Amino acid sequence: MFNHYGIRGAKGMLLAGVLASGILVSPVASQSAAPAGTPAVAPPSPAPKPAAAPAPYHYQPNRVPKRAGMYYGLVWGVEALRVKYAESGEIIRFSWSVLDAEKAKTLNDKTVEPSLIDPQAGVSLVVPALEKVGQLRQSSTPEAGRSYWMAFSNKGRLVKRGDRVNVVIGKFRAEGLVVD
Repeated sequence: MFNHYGIRGAKGMLLAGVLASGILVSPVASQSAAPAGTPAVAPPSPAPKPAAAPAPYHYQPNRVPKRAGMYYGLVWGVEALRVKYAESGEIIRFSWSVLDAEKAKTLNDKTVEPSLIDPQAGVSLVVPALEKVGQLRQSSTPEAGRSYWMAFSNKGRLVKRGDRVNVVIGKFRAEGLVVD
């Protein structure tokens, strides 16, 4: 008579048990025994595979929150505020685009001393004045639709990429800008 496994009687059950135990025992039996008198040495384990390099991730910081961007546009007449790590970190470049030339005059005013403040590093950077060139900033009368910039000296590279900085030019103040 057949059981529900399709094997006949007690002998069939015994055969099924032996086959099942052979499957479990076979990996152990496949190891070779060391000759008498020699220490047992584990077989060399395969070299670990190097971890796959993560896919490149290009961090794009949130330049200016939407609400702050609207504020700068309405109150100061500027947009697209950006702080960039330049010249191997020796210069931090602040740039902006003008929407309303009348409102943006403060940013181009030559009499106002701009500063870039990094609260994390505890520094305040200034625009350097070179002998033959003058200040590293644009101070012409702003025009709508044009972009302008100024460069801050980062001697000692205290301000780093990813830092959040504040730019102060007279009454204008842009806070929390991320250095690219």
